[in-house]
Amino acid sequence: MIASQVHRKLYGETVAEAESRQPKNLNMPVAQFVETIKGKTVREVTSKGKWMFLKLEPSLFLLINLGMYGELLYYVNRQKLPERYQFKLKFSDGSGFTIFFSWFGYVHLVAEKDLKKHRLTANLGANPLSSDFCFERLEDLLSSKKKTRIRKFLLDQKSISGIGNVYVQDILFQSRLHSNREISTLPQKEKQDINNAIRDVLNLSIQHGGLAYEKDFYGQKGKFDRTKFLVGYKEGRSCPVCGTIIKKIKAGSTSSYICPSCQR
Repeated sequence: MIASQVHRKLYGETVAEAESRQPKNLNMPVAQFVETIKGKTVREVTSKGKWMFLKLEPSLFLLINLGMYGELLYYVNRQKLPERYQFKLKFSDGSGFTIFFSWFGYVHLVAEKDLKKHRLTANLGANPLSSDFCFERLEDLLSSKKKTRIRKFLLDQKSISGIGNVYVQDILFQSRLHSNREISTLPQKEKQDINNAIRDVLNLSIQHGGLAYEKDFYGQKGKFDRTKFLVGYKEGRSCPVCGTIIKKIKAGSTSSYICPSCQR
């Protein structure tokens, strides 16, 4: 969602200044970073998982990861900036954005020719909401992980990027799949159900402006909270389909929320 906002607002903007208050967020010395990014123009902005990719002309990418939690906020010329930020980018018209990391994040500059060598993003899986992601692609990915449990597969950012623990609960519930089901046991219909559920749950979050604890590019908080969840984080409450009490179970090293009746 934020990537689409950034694309619409910043397309065609030219970088005038850059500031870093936390050099460890960068992948090169601050002076080199500032000199390299100055004068570059923003083109396409996309995302994969927690990473945002800003294509800068000519032949450069600005890669941003907000870490466990962060805020990437737009500002207009002469607007008062947030008190806390670790990174700031300013464009030729005086607008720009700041980034605040509450936990360690990344702001990397990578030459286009070196993008496939970037250690932190080169192995990211497919974006499930991209135009080139289809059921056939998901089926191929599932076929390569037959002995893997479905929840572990969905959370593996090398398989599919962008599905976190918040979303996986309702994706599995909507698919009527137990967290510990092995992929090899899934028939064609259940694989199709997973494909549909991934899109439904992620798009629902987008429609509500993202998760409630997150802010968009303009500082507006999301409205996708527990009241919108089906079973996620609702231990002890009734299943919205059959009324069975939702349980919290162990799934790998973390917990999962399921309806014992709907997700046998």
